[in-house]
Amino acid sequence: MAVTRYHRQMAINALEAPPARAGLEPAAALFRSLADPTRLAIIRSLAAGPARVVDLTGRLGLAQSTVSKHLACLRECRLVEVRPHGRASVYSLAPPAQPGLHRLLAAAGDLLAATGDAVALCPAYGHRR
Repeated sequence: MAVTRYHRQMAINALEAPPARAGLEPAAALFRSLADPTRLAIIRSLAAGPARVVDLTGRLGLAQSTVSKHLACLRECRLVEVRPHGRASVYSLAPPAQPGLHRLLAAAGDLLAATGDAVALCPAYGHRR
């Protein structure tokens, strides 16, 4: 049994049709983890090499607390790892994630070049000018 809402058929019972979105939750979570401009800037910076929080704050012009908060998120997603270096902590892209992140950023750059300003002007996700 289905109801019409917004001119689309929507299944009331999940057993009626196989979900088209099955198995996409991990990919969606990955893209959400990268959806913040600060986290993307951190990833891009770490793609150039390991850095301390103080290095990242200087490069990105952000507060230490902001950088630390976003690094914690990226660590929880296992995209970034940390190792002690004296009294400081050095952050780098996690080895298992590193080649994939490089390819993903390159593919995103290619896609943005191909679509021009379309994504930036998207009313749902783009920035307003």
